[in-house]
Amino acid sequence: MSPILITLLLLVVAIALFATEKLPVDVVGILLVIALIMTQVLTVGEGVAGFGNDVIITLGGLFILVGGLIKTGLVDLIGRRMYRIAGGNEFFLTAMIMTAAALSASVLKNTTTTAMFLPVIIGLAAKAKIAPSKLLMPLAFGAILGGSCTLIGTSTNLAVSGAITRYGQQPFSMFELSAVGIIMFTAGMIYMMLIGRRMLPNRGGEDSFTEQYRIREFISELLVLPDSSLVGKTLGEAKLNADLDLHILGIVRSGETIASPNPDERIKRRDSLLVEGTIDDILRVKEQIGLEIKADFMLHDSLLESGEVELFEVMVLRDSRLVGQTLKSIRFRQTYDLTTLAINRHGETFINKLSSVTLKFGDVLLVQGTREDIEPLVIESELLLLEDVSANSMRVDKRKWAIAAFVLFLTLSLSKVAVGFDIPLTVCVLAGVLLLLATKTIRHSEMYSLIDFRLLVLIACMMSFGVAMEKTGADAFLAGYIQTYFGHYGDT
Repeated sequence: MSPILITLLLLVVAIALFATEKLPVDVVGILLVIALIMTQVLTVGEGVAGFGNDVIITLGGLFILVGGLIKTGLVDLIGRRMYRIAGGNEFFLTAMIMTAAALSASVLKNTTTTAMFLPVIIGLAAKAKIAPSKLLMPLAFGAILGGSCTLIGTSTNLAVSGAITRYGQQPFSMFELSAVGIIMFTAGMIYMMLIGRRMLPNRGGEDSFTEQYRIREFISELLVLPDSSLVGKTLGEAKLNADLDLHILGIVRSGETIASPNPDERIKRRDSLLVEGTIDDILRVKEQIGLEIKADFMLHDSLLESGEVELFEVMVLRDSRLVGQTLKSIRFRQTYDLTTLAINRHGETFINKLSSVTLKFGDVLLVQGTREDIEPLVIESELLLLEDVSANSMRVDKRKWAIAAFVLFLTLSLSKVAVGFDIPLTVCVLAGVLLLLATKTIRHSEMYSLIDFRLLVLIACMMSFGVAMEKTGADAFLAGYIQTYFGHYGDT
């Protein structure tokens, strides 16, 4: 089999695997490189050459610079300023979000910008009482369009700039693409404000989580009668969860709510139990254990929150160990002391029999618990907390150094325009990173956790695949095919 055919077959297989998402994209990239080496299309040196490309170091440094802005609360500050200026006006908020996303993406990368603004925009939508779907799509479009304005705005621009040097051409300068990019952003902005905004779905934005997830029909308030067999027992001894598939979310006692009670809490006569379960399950057991259903029960968030116990929305991240598991298999409630009330998957909400639902990347969980219990999962990148970032965890006093590091990076990257001396972009990024480390804005122990190595591995592997396309002549073969069959339509 010819090297060209091998390369093109591997390309088709890679595209199919990327499309099906059966394997992580970085694993697909590694398998592709291994296949190219084992079929002798590439030597070992050529196969791993992409990992030594300066583009990989540049992208890694950008992740750390962005981490400095997030750790110091600068992104959250931008969100609060936007709300202060635009208030609840959807038109102005959309315009400001797209502009902020475009400006950020032009110097931070579009995917990174979207990720760091996501929880802020969701919190902003809640404050403005606007459906999140109305603001998240403009955020994504603004980041994509803004990323096309500069060399570092997208990974694609950096990869192409690094590749063209092999053909004896000069790499792109920082703002060489800006003229075209600004026109594209302006056209996209006008379309979104005048037409696209009206086509966006109106999803989410209810006043409370309990309304948003529509869990009212699965939560009931049960009054413990004086002669109930539960009186005097602890929740653990009652075994309502294990035996009856009913989850105790709270206890209302003498007008006070005990949210997410621990298993050692004793049940008293006239307690009101907030129970999650199907009405069939509740009707089946209420007579047996001496419970009475309150017919006039009105559910709202405050009944499920008390003291430090709150309701949170968290999203399962791509590389989380929760992916592919069920809440029961990982003993989610017992291990993390968090109660899952509902799961939303691409607009479909699961409320009943949650323990048997297999979790997937992108699932949004409505959980009840304390911030202290959730933070370890967020820090370990298992879950993303979908709300405004807590000011308590921000290094506000280091904010000036995060800005200084970014200004240093931009200033050095413009050195050729300013003084005629060209400083490599990789060196510019690393200078900013060193400033963050020297001022302890970013701690050395957390530096590598800020980098998305999955993306870096994918880009490095695809660079090696590009070498295979060039070495085997597959690129020239495809170019000739396109020219033969489509050339008569003209250059554009």
